[in-house]
Amino acid sequence: MSFKINLPAHLLMDRQLISDRIKRLREARGWTQEQLAEHSGLHRNSIIRMETSERGLSIDAYLVVADALEIPLWRLFRDEDE
Repeated sequence: MSFKINLPAHLLMDRQLISDRIKRLREARGWTQEQLAEHSGLHRNSIIRMETSERGLSIDAYLVVADALEIPLWRLFRDEDE
């Protein structure tokens, strides 16, 4: 099942912060998008969508990305120093 949710502007900004954080964490490991896709089991297009905040993905997708990056899920949504 797929449906579109029209997010308010402040949530779109939050989604962009999450996208930026995923990209930063991936790059800190020295991984390409393709490598993160391989480690997470997701398709590279899903990683691209996550990093461009093109559209939302399921929580399961974020769970496997966090697992691949060997970080707790909350780190995708909040920096450690926040």
